[in-house]
Amino acid sequence: MEHLPGWKDLGAMTLLGLLGAGHCLGMCGPLVAAFPARLGGLPPHLWYHLGRVTTYTLVGALLGAVGGTLGGVARLQVLMGGVAAVVLLLFGLSRIGLVREPRLMLSASPAAIPGFDAVRRAAASRPLGMLPLGLVMGLLPCGLSYAAFARALAADGFVAGGLLVAAFGAGTLPVLLLAGTAGAAAYRRHRALSEVLSGVLMIGMAVELGADVVSALL
Repeated sequence: MEHLPGWKDLGAMTLLGLLGAGHCLGMCGPLVAAFPARLGGLPPHLWYHLGRVTTYTLVGALLGAVGGTLGGVARLQVLMGGVAAVVLLLFGLSRIGLVREPRLMLSASPAAIPGFDAVRRAAASRPLGMLPLGLVMGLLPCGLSYAAFARALAADGFVAGGLLVAAFGAGTLPVLLLAGTAGAAAYRRHRALSEVLSGVLMIGMAVELGADVVSALL
């Protein structure tokens, strides 16, 4: 039977999304201003973020399914946990500036996503069109979301992986929904601090997973 994540793990993932909001504003804030904000009102934003978080959740669920399936073999379970720990550690160190973030994350462009132009044109005139746009934008390479995906890889199955990444996506919502407001501006001013805090949290997750791997090997 699949072991679902507890409140501690879900809370940590939500906190990761919230603390990473400074990064989200820098990367996704301009996209929010360029697309849902142009239509005006709250509904375009809600549809856009529903699509984005849905994609995150599905990717997390698929990775959780992979990890859970391979985890049926003890050695592969250890391997999955080890891979997730290393990825989280690297992304955490990049957040606090001790290692360089992969070039792919620094040069990510929506135009590189297959089908982006067609979805963007379809979304230009109606709020509901922001849903497919958000679904596509959820595939945009992002170190923060990739760290969440890495954690899902160490989950116990499809549902567990989806819940973990859904919690992360929910954590990113408050600040992105406030993009362009005074609240978001304040978050931008403290972006460096939020980057460090999210990095520390990733490193903490990596240490916890690493400890589980070491315990399994001993």
